[in-house]
Amino acid sequence: MELRRQHQQGYEYVDEGQGPVLLLLHGLFGALSNWQDVVDEFSADYRVVIPLLPIYDMPLTQAGVPGLVAYVEGFVAALELPSTFTVLGNSLGGHIALVYTLNNAARVSRLVLTGSSGLFEDGMGGSFPKRGNYAYVQERVGYTFYDASIATQDLVDEVFNVTNSNSKCLRIIAIARSAQRHNLSKELAKIDIPVLLVWGLNDTITPPPVAHEFARLLPQAELRFLDHCCHAPMMERPAGFNAYMRRFLRATEAAPAFAA
Repeated sequence: MELRRQHQQGYEYVDEGQGPVLLLLHGLFGALSNWQDVVDEFSADYRVVIPLLPIYDMPLTQAGVPGLVAYVEGFVAALELPSTFTVLGNSLGGHIALVYTLNNAARVSRLVLTGSSGLFEDGMGGSFPKRGNYAYVQERVGYTFYDASIATQDLVDEVFNVTNSNSKCLRIIAIARSAQRHNLSKELAKIDIPVLLVWGLNDTITPPPVAHEFARLLPQAELRFLDHCCHAPMMERPAGFNAYMRRFLRATEAAPAFAA
């Protein structure tokens, strides 16, 4: 299905399906469309909600992990989401999901993290975006995927247009530096809920040792790898990603209450 964007109280988002809520958070150069295959797979059984994070136009003084977490908190309140729900995050979105959970422990029942920052990330291949250099942007976008052909011209053009704007570049750099400063290694033990980690075995941005460290530090973590896959498994290996996620959701569903 084509993702239908909605607007409410200044928020832009996708809201598809009915049932328990899955709140999906995209990464630094991400978009709502990154989660297309997840929406297609799960919206028959779940209410899939995806806010468009204001990475490129939020106030510069708020451009960072805390500011984005506050944005998600405002979004959850504006949509009056249920008291508890499952949160998924890719890359920076995983980092936001973790901090949101630390700040709102009673609201998050489960987490799914894929290529998450929060411990270590080699953003943009070790350097910040170079304004006006299309070949550089094409190379860096391709660096996100095991199969560089997934980095279509439309995707490269989108990132190039972003990095060709001084104001947007300033926000990207501020957010990336904020993510690098906000190391969560000492906080993760507090997240004592089921967590699924789905990682690309060929991830060059948050490499497999990062996934193993998340698994070590999170008390209830389950780690799964996908081969021939880099930093965005839900885009590059959607069938495998969705299969792992489906099994995890089924295994961690709250047991139904029995009448006396």
